[in-house]
Amino acid sequence: MPDLDTQRTLDLRQLAERLGEACRAGRIMVTTAESCTGGGVAAAITDIAGSSDYFETGYVTYANGAKTRLLGVPEALLATHGAVSREVVEAMATGACRESGADLAVAVSGVAGPGGGSVDKPVGTVWLAWADAAGTRAECRHLPGDRRAVREQAVCAALAGLVACLEASVDRRT
Repeated sequence: MPDLDTQRTLDLRQLAERLGEACRAGRIMVTTAESCTGGGVAAAITDIAGSSDYFETGYVTYANGAKTRLLGVPEALLATHGAVSREVVEAMATGACRESGADLAVAVSGVAGPGGGSVDKPVGTVWLAWADAAGTRAECRHLPGDRRAVREQAVCAALAGLVACLEASVDRRT
């Protein structure tokens, strides 16, 4: 039985491999817009040999200014809702598609801890959004554990959501 760290690595690798197979089959380019995961989603994707067939660009927009400058997230949206919100991750995902020319994007913003949480957005609060030609969908997760655990779970959720988006688009075409 593998230990927890080994199991997480296997899960990430399996998700990234499934993503790659689905992207190749559908000729889909994917991009990432990451904040609290700090490039972890892009790293998992590019750990797979040949990922340049479907992954060209990723954005690590840790600071609000980078979200605005690189992804076109309106400053007013950040001021009104905060970086950890449905509105901002949706804008990050659509901005990543627009700026990169990719067909599918995932965006992640959250409070990984150990500090930075609030009553409304405690440590472990993570918003994710996926955008493609069919639209954008977002969800909020409340992930347990320390900073490392929150970030790893967010990366897994982001990859799983990308795979689900691709599988849904295949279902829509058939």
